[in-house]
Amino acid sequence: MQWLGKGIGGLVGAFFGPVGSLVGVLIGHQWDQYAGGRRGSAREISRLFFETTFEVMGRVAKIDGRVSEDEVRIARRIMHGMRLSDEQVQYAIEHFTRGKSADFPLERRLEALAEQLAGRGDLARAFVQIQLQAAVGAGDVGREKRQTLWQVASALGVSRAELAQLEAIVRGLAGGPAQPTSAQSLEAAYRVLGLAPQATDGEVKTAYRRLMNQHHPDKLVARGLPESMIGVAEQKTHEVRTAYERIKTQRGFK
Repeated sequence: MQWLGKGIGGLVGAFFGPVGSLVGVLIGHQWDQYAGGRRGSAREISRLFFETTFEVMGRVAKIDGRVSEDEVRIARRIMHGMRLSDEQVQYAIEHFTRGKSADFPLERRLEALAEQLAGRGDLARAFVQIQLQAAVGAGDVGREKRQTLWQVASALGVSRAELAQLEAIVRGLAGGPAQPTSAQSLEAAYRVLGLAPQATDGEVKTAYRRLMNQHHPDKLVARGLPESMIGVAEQKTHEVRTAYERIKTQRGFK
């Protein structure tokens, strides 16, 4: 299953659109470096990432008792976005179905994935973001699904603050709820910056500078992003900049 390694990049990039293309490129580059240093485990990590992606997606979909047509549609959309062959689609479906079963060993599978992703926070956050995208894309995310998503995030070392921030970004990329109110937009902006509405102006500015610095195209290129991808890299900062401008306008500071 040598296609699995490329499948990870395709899974992330195709599903998240332009911004996801950057994520896919970064993960792909970092994966190549990682695999080059640990060739013995590269295939195992690829396999676990791919299989567990669909298993957890199936578990989250089924956790409230039934899998809706929208949840099946979203899962199919991911597979389509990866341009999988018929055989590969069947492989993904098998693991989605496995995740739906009542005896699916969620904790054990997450432990195995966490062990393989140790020190790879970029991949852990990408995994959680894929699960959020699937859950949000299917409609209302109820209490049971949220609890399961938190279990997944926690097992992979993703904090509650990071989980909320990832959801804010996912909803922002998806356009959020239809015609969000100003209050909802402002609340989402704070989540993107990882702040509470009570944050001081100084804290808002510091969070903005920190996030923009983390995702600055020049810095990403220095880490291995191809020069040709600078334009895509700039899209990564769009949500952060939009959130900051929304807060700045509401507060009236320069």
